Amino acid sequence: MNKDERINNINENLKLIEKVNGLTFGTDAYLLAASLPKRSKLRGVELGLGSGVVSLLAISKEKCRHVYGIEVQNEFAELSHRNAELNGFDEKLTVINKNVTDCTPADTEGEVDFVFSNPPYMKTSSGKANESIEKNIARHEVCGDIDDFCACAKRLLKHGGNFYTVYRPNRLPDLIFALKKNNLEPKKLTFIYPNSTTPPCLLLVCAKLGGKSGASIGEPIFIYKDGTQEYTDRYKKIYENCRLETDDE
Repeated sequence: MNKDERINNINENLKLIEKVNGLTFGTDAYLLAASLPKRSKLRGVELGLGSGVVSLLAISKEKCRHVYGIEVQNEFAELSHRNAELNGFDEKLTVINKNVTDCTPADTEGEVDFVFSNPPYMKTSSGKANESIEKNIARHEVCGDIDDFCACAKRLLKHGGNFYTVYRPNRLPDLIFALKKNNLEPKKLTFIYPNSTTPPCLLLVCAKLGGKSGASIGEPIFIYKDGTQEYTDRYKKIYENCRLETDDE
């Protein structure tokens, strides 16, 4: 292990090597993994693999049989491969060191059943640049914007396949525009709130390639009980099972 890394024990008995200067495992990554339904025979792709944690959670919970992880940063591509080996999943996770703008079905042995992503949320001109290059690329649209991620999902998906993403509510218009531009029809939107008295902080979206128009709004998810740092009963259940209650719909 490199001196700028550490190992953390996370959910589902997984161990995760993380870079001190990189993004660490957080709520958005876990909720994205929880939003994936259990489809043990399907093949998936993660766009923006990072440390590999979302793919590892998906594999450990039998939400797929194989994942192809796309990661533009060389160091993180190598790190995610080591995390797969550490947890015994190196035969179920194929790491592809490429930008999403360059990926084609040839990279994933053909079109896949579903694609998922925790993409950069911030425009390059917004917010404050992070101290590390790694964090800046992970959080800002340096190597591709939301349209690039949606376009990649379109190229890699089978017709009728689903694209799952977690995003920021304040950029919902940009996300919907990018999805529909790439023939990805939003089918379900679920807003995540810190508690019942604050605005939403995250948004889970499932879109279908070539789907008919029409979307549903999922039951809102509140992370904390009001005025406390205690998880709500519903969030505890999601956290324990890595599964949304309605993810088999």
